[in-house]
Amino acid sequence: MNIFYAFLLGIIEGLTEFIPVSSTAHMLIVQKLLNIPSSDAMFAFLILVQIGPLVALIIYFWNDLWTLVKAFFATPFSSPENKQAWYIVIATIPALLAGVLLKNTVESLFQNPLMEAAIRMSAAAILLFLAEYFGKRLRKLDSMTWLDALVVGLFQILAVFPGSSRSGSAITGGMLRNFDRPSATRFAFLMSAPVMLAAGAYESLSVLKMHILHTIFVPLAVGFVVAAILGWLSIRWLISFVSKNSLYWFAGYCAVVAVLCFVFLFI
Repeated sequence: MNIFYAFLLGIIEGLTEFIPVSSTAHMLIVQKLLNIPSSDAMFAFLILVQIGPLVALIIYFWNDLWTLVKAFFATPFSSPENKQAWYIVIATIPALLAGVLLKNTVESLFQNPLMEAAIRMSAAAILLFLAEYFGKRLRKLDSMTWLDALVVGLFQILAVFPGSSRSGSAITGGMLRNFDRPSATRFAFLMSAPVMLAAGAYESLSVLKMHILHTIFVPLAVGFVVAAILGWLSIRWLISFVSKNSLYWFAGYCAVVAVLCFVFLFI
């Protein structure tokens, strides 16, 4: 792992973590194109660099998240903020259970990075198209119920499989429950915080057990900072974009990249 690769992967991670185009697929594609070898150091880097966008997410939504944390300890469903906090908990449970129970099994099924990237991008394109085509976009977050939260959480399970991105799955679930794009996107971001925090903590423990952190400290610091800055900017950009534009743009992009991946696989 050198500084140039760390900088480049930090850019990819920061730009794609929250935009619904599968950050994992993009990281796999870049690794393949640059012939970056798999190793314990690379595994550790890819796990820890994801904490950069998580920090960006917490900073961007700090006021909202802190309000929800405080509201959570009040009488259940006693205020709009308390309801939203509980809905985030409900939506988070399926993804966390799936991550713990299925992640290792799913990862063992896919050994070809480019094939996995192609499948992820294809699934992302389909999900985003379905969300835009079938979603009626009539509802705001203040109309959310426990069933809406559960459906969004179940859709986020797809992110454990070689399918859509975490944000793409959650946004799709929200829009298929007829929330408008900004509301579905906002809830997807808010529920990403506990999921990413739990997943990051769990996977970071396995990295720390390798005792190789000192060997990648400098490139990791570079990738982390770049990913955090671009993650913050991508959140801001996406919230503005979805208020005026459809998800067909992302669906089309994912479809094109998926086709290119399949072409490279078979030639």
